[in-house]
Amino acid sequence: MKEFLSRRGVPFTDKNVREDPAALEELRAMGYSAVPVTIVDGQRIVGFDREAIERATS
Repeated sequence: MKEFLSRRGVPFTDKNVREDPAALEELRAMGYSAVPVTIVDGQRIVGFDREAIERATS
């Protein structure tokens, strides 16, 4: 995901749920238990959905 976003020139904040308990809690509070979850302008994209991410970041 990070490489994909970087290649497209999309700025992002990376949160590691394995190393950051607050990030894990944030993920759980959104109702998710698996990653990646990408949020673009409030739109949540679960998994590596290339097409959805391209649409959201265009």
